Amino acid sequence: MTRTPPHGETAPDHPDHGSDAKISAWAGCNSGSSQWLLSYDGFDPVTEGLRESLCTVGNGYWATRGAAPEADADAVHYPGTYLAGVYNRARTDRAWHSVEDEHMVNAPNWLPLWFRVADGNWFQPGTAHLLRYRQELDLRRGVLTRVVRFRDDAGRTTKVTSLRFVSHAAPHIAVLSTTFEAEDWSGPITVRSAINGQIANRNVAADRSLTGNHLMPRRVVELDGETVLLDMETTQSGIHVATGARTRAFDGDSPLTPDRHFLCDNAGWVAQEFILDVEQGHPTRVEKAAAVYTSRDRAIASPARAVTNALHRVGDADGLLAAHEQEWNILWESFEVSLDSGKRQSLALNLNTFHVLQTVAAVDVDLDAGVPARGLHGEGYRGHVFWDELFVYPILTLRRPDLSRALLGYRYRRLDEARAAALAAGFEGAMFPWQSAIDGREETPTELFNPYNDKWMPDNSQRQRHVGLAVAYSVWHHYQATGDIAFLIQQGAELILDVSRFFASLCSYDSRDDRYDIEGVMGPDEFHDGYPGSPGLGLRNNTYTNVMTAWVLRRAVEVYGLLENRYCEPLRTRLNLGPDEIQRWKHISRRLRVPFHPDGVPSQFEGYENLPEFDWQGYRDKYGSIGRLDLILAAEGDSTNNYRLSKQADVLMLLYLFSAEELRDLLQDMGYLLPPEAIVRTVDFYGSRSTHGSTLSNVVHSWVEARRDRERSWTFLTETLESDLADIQGGTTREGIHLGAMAGSIDMVIRCYTGLEIRDNILRIHPVLPAQLTGVTFSINYREQPIQINITQTSVRLALRASDTKPVNVIIEGLSATLSPGQTRTFPLGTPQQRRLPDDGTAHSKGIGL
Repeated sequence: MTRTPPHGETAPDHPDHGSDAKISAWAGCNSGSSQWLLSYDGFDPVTEGLRESLCTVGNGYWATRGAAPEADADAVHYPGTYLAGVYNRARTDRAWHSVEDEHMVNAPNWLPLWFRVADGNWFQPGTAHLLRYRQELDLRRGVLTRVVRFRDDAGRTTKVTSLRFVSHAAPHIAVLSTTFEAEDWSGPITVRSAINGQIANRNVAADRSLTGNHLMPRRVVELDGETVLLDMETTQSGIHVATGARTRAFDGDSPLTPDRHFLCDNAGWVAQEFILDVEQGHPTRVEKAAAVYTSRDRAIASPARAVTNALHRVGDADGLLAAHEQEWNILWESFEVSLDSGKRQSLALNLNTFHVLQTVAAVDVDLDAGVPARGLHGEGYRGHVFWDELFVYPILTLRRPDLSRALLGYRYRRLDEARAAALAAGFEGAMFPWQSAIDGREETPTELFNPYNDKWMPDNSQRQRHVGLAVAYSVWHHYQATGDIAFLIQQGAELILDVSRFFASLCSYDSRDDRYDIEGVMGPDEFHDGYPGSPGLGLRNNTYTNVMTAWVLRRAVEVYGLLENRYCEPLRTRLNLGPDEIQRWKHISRRLRVPFHPDGVPSQFEGYENLPEFDWQGYRDKYGSIGRLDLILAAEGDSTNNYRLSKQADVLMLLYLFSAEELRDLLQDMGYLLPPEAIVRTVDFYGSRSTHGSTLSNVVHSWVEARRDRERSWTFLTETLESDLADIQGGTTREGIHLGAMAGSIDMVIRCYTGLEIRDNILRIHPVLPAQLTGVTFSINYREQPIQINITQTSVRLALRASDTKPVNVIIEGLSATLSPGQTRTFPLGTPQQRRLPDDGTAHSKGIGL
């Protein structure tokens, strides 16, 4: 049977439903606090895309945007569902050439539950006469609720309440429970429960000219009287995606058995339709349980069979919800951060934590998924994995190191592809791609759409080789935090050593100066892909890249020493490392060139100081938002290569990853001085020349200002907290949340403001909280020992859970102590004035021991 769209009319792009649409933090959630509930009142087509992203529910295996169950993708709605690690390549033929891109696939939509009262039109939020429309995302429970009251053309008033979650207890299961209440009438309601595979990737405006069809149907089938199944396959990667839905109806607790009509379209659409007789004031409930499996899953005969078994065995919605809530309770025990601050900041921090967990909580070695920069919340950046993981790992390693280890495994399994890329480029070791997807090849597009002139422009971002340095950095700090030598032997060492080998081969030796240079790269800034007049050719001696290379080569030498007296023969054989290569790495690490300005400020790259200053005020007056100056200037026939400016932190990333003391020692060993006053000048110089065009920029600038200007640091942090909640980039959140910034905001609180550091087998805490933050409480898992930490302006309290782990060595504000499992101890602090630190950058500004 051919699908007949149930909607009576097409919703206008922006219907007017009054001025009551607003965001609020409602105090009526089950947790009893506004900091746990994100609420929206009124239906607002203009912000619906933002709401859908922020109301996404997921578990790390898959996630579904918070779209209305009645909605198809149109100018207002985008009901996307995404499965971790499921990508597909597609070719787009343009007039002048052909391009191939890989996308995270918009999977079949399991949500559709259409309804109509009597012989009225199918309900749509955009055309109905709404009396009430409210969405509430309960962050504590991982549940999205929607309450709708509407009046139809016949004057009948109906209340519809739906509850939705993607289970954390049963990762392949999702539930939509919908209750209909006829307030002033009795009669029939027609319900159509469907799975829609007739979809495409159309979430990102700039990508809509690309081929968006990634799925082809295999079969549609009615499994039994209440269950349907849609079996699809990706067009290139050949991943089978089976989606099933079991729909039941209830009068109270009594099941109903309406006659059902099976509807399908072999092009990828399947449904059951039935009529329910409802009575005035008497609720009738429809429960829809969905299951998804793919051919990437382990220990299944086939995705379709796995879905069939799951839906035949799964319990009722109440039982599923109870188990789901319990899993969220367990997660929040590990990840909750309580702020003694404003409710808005607490809500934002909880929201950010919630969405990070929804992206990674189910990741394990069998799932084989990385950290998509925009989560599982939309198609921004085509679902690719970037270096944003650098900002995510610390908050995971501190609480659930199993998650960060599994995610690092994504990189390890793509090590051979990185080696092949290095070899093809004429280098040794492993060259990780700037953008990665299913198999680890370079997925960075070669062109970028410019909305300022509606043209495509070259994208040379793949010259950002520093992504490999971020991978190695994360590996090392995972080992430092966990002491997991098995991880180092099995995966971590190979990653660090092969990344080191690549960057060592990238270096060229200048015998005259006895210095090593690195050419042809881009730094984290992203606005400079070459020198004036030479776009795309890369830069010479980017300070961030060179200093990080020196650091990673030191770690590689240390790793080699750690493994010398252990059984690692297979690893030694694979890498064929010898003492001569190790000695060369030592020499390179001490003699890499770092350019400086005459006043001692490290130059972003060689020649940066010769570029002219930019007309900041003139462009702000002309354009308002100038976060993407690269696009603005390209549309004007100019280039960011020509000026002293940056999209985000570049040199300052070094002060994010290292304390001032660590960075100074590292540079001194390379033969350079970085006195305290030069650090201050460095922060001021680059801080005034950034457009903050990336949400990550506010994280880094908040961090580097934390102990010099706490007021300014707090301003940057609140901006980071608002990145997605307030959609500060003016529309990008509808394409997915910004996962790195979300994780970075959490990390700011638990490591930066607390001065928490793990170094030399010692847990160190050196807090200076901003005035706006009177206290913070959170838990960590330090080498198998759970510790609750409470920090106020005057004290640090550590409570160790009773266990059979070893005692913990701590240093709190310079005071050393050894705490045993089960022990609680409070350490008094001096007043903030007594502990005021110099503003010269000499104070330890962070605790990057992870």
